[in-house]
Amino acid sequence: MKLLLRWGLLAAALLLVAHLDIGVSVNSYGAALVAACVLGLLNLLARPVLVLLTLPVTVLTLGLFLFVINAALFWLAAEVLEGLAVEGFGAALLGSLIYSLCGLVIGTALDSLTAPRRTD
Repeated sequence: MKLLLRWGLLAAALLLVAHLDIGVSVNSYGAALVAACVLGLLNLLARPVLVLLTLPVTVLTLGLFLFVINAALFWLAAEVLEGLAVEGFGAALLGSLIYSLCGLVIGTALDSLTAPRRTD
């Protein structure tokens, strides 16, 4: 149940990113659900490989190259999907940053809501 709620909230976060008019557009909530799923799969499967392959550059840039990796994956998802469009790399960078921050807030909120309560 928590996974489905997180998925729905991340799709809503993707709609929020599109609503901010930064160069990201989403056709519908259904497209946002599919895009959230694809972004999750890309982050699960492709991101660790990319991080490992670009480790020297990431170390030289003190970790800032991870933003480029996130933007590239965001842009790749937009290229693969019909309902998600990104105008350029700058829009992908800003969109991925806002989407990641929303994901962090959603994850923290869901963890605090579902954490077992101590009764002393």
